[in-house]
Amino acid sequence: MNRAVTMHDLVVAGIALAAGLLAAFLLRVLTRWLAKHAKRTRWEGDDVLVGALRTLLPWAAVAGGAASAAAVLPLTRTVQHHTNQVLTVLLIFVATVTAARIVAGLVQTVTQSRSGVAGSATIFVNITRILVLAIGFLVVLQTLGISIAPLLTALGVGGLAVALALQDTLANLFAGIHILASKTVQPGDYIRLSSGEEGYVEDINWRQTTVRALSNNLVVIPNGQLAKTNMTNYMRPEQQLTILVQVGVGYDSDLDQVEQVTAEVVTEVMTEITGAVPDHEPAIRFHTFGDSRIGFTVILGVGEFSDQYRIKHEFIKRLHKRFRQEGIRIPAPTRTVALHQDGAGLPQVLQAQETLIPHQRESRAPRQ
Repeated sequence: MNRAVTMHDLVVAGIALAAGLLAAFLLRVLTRWLAKHAKRTRWEGDDVLVGALRTLLPWAAVAGGAASAAAVLPLTRTVQHHTNQVLTVLLIFVATVTAARIVAGLVQTVTQSRSGVAGSATIFVNITRILVLAIGFLVVLQTLGISIAPLLTALGVGGLAVALALQDTLANLFAGIHILASKTVQPGDYIRLSSGEEGYVEDINWRQTTVRALSNNLVVIPNGQLAKTNMTNYMRPEQQLTILVQVGVGYDSDLDQVEQVTAEVVTEVMTEITGAVPDHEPAIRFHTFGDSRIGFTVILGVGEFSDQYRIKHEFIKRLHKRFRQEGIRIPAPTRTVALHQDGAGLPQVLQAQETLIPHQRESRAPRQ
């Protein structure tokens, strides 16, 4: 210290520190006002930028005021150097956290705005955030005078040992990146694995994929297993899909009338039921002469996989009601068994007609 601290020095330092605090308060108010206006825009990137600046700018103002106060005071060269280093590290830390938040937020915003890209997949966001924080940490070390070259060398050598120890974890990480890059599975898709698990993909992170079943239970699948298994994606290449409903009518039915009535019911369901495809053209195809009925298939269009249950429910109810009103019979399959007794009094089967049915009717020949 070249001279003693005077009251004038303390007053000037206090003014500088107070100015920094006041600037931080004003910047906080300004960024809050900007955040309200940013919410009114359609682009979500400005919300991310303003939210990050609300943290960076006030801290920068406080650090600037503290640096000005330290410059005014007659500090020794060593104390001044350490003070500047602390303030610099503080600014770098705040700037690094802010940059990580901005970059991660922008990555998530871009992925959400593009179809076919993982909007809620945290794997890209986490990798981006870790890279930015790692760069900031290296900058802090360089600022403190610590050489980062030996550290990078040690990390390169130790990285090999870590990679060998974390083979499964790294395999899941790269499998998740491969899944997202190939666009075979994205968050929001409805998938079914060959092992039986099915549901909506909630998220794909660095280790696992979370799937929400229709029962609202979460199924956690390692990325490596998901990449290896056979899988059906009901959202790609299109979200809309068609479902088949099997129906049968009696042989005495007028098939032209059956087709017309069924087409009317299909049009009604496609127009009135939520989740159906209004512009879907009715498709009815007769295909089988069965044991007791003529079978045909009705093709319905649904908006997504989970809508099929509600649409099938309403279609079957309305079709059954219309068939009863029009007198179109849906025959119940039957089983007819004819028996007779031989001379020894043992029954023998003369004729049997068997179908898979819930109701059975048996007729027996009278005993001789």
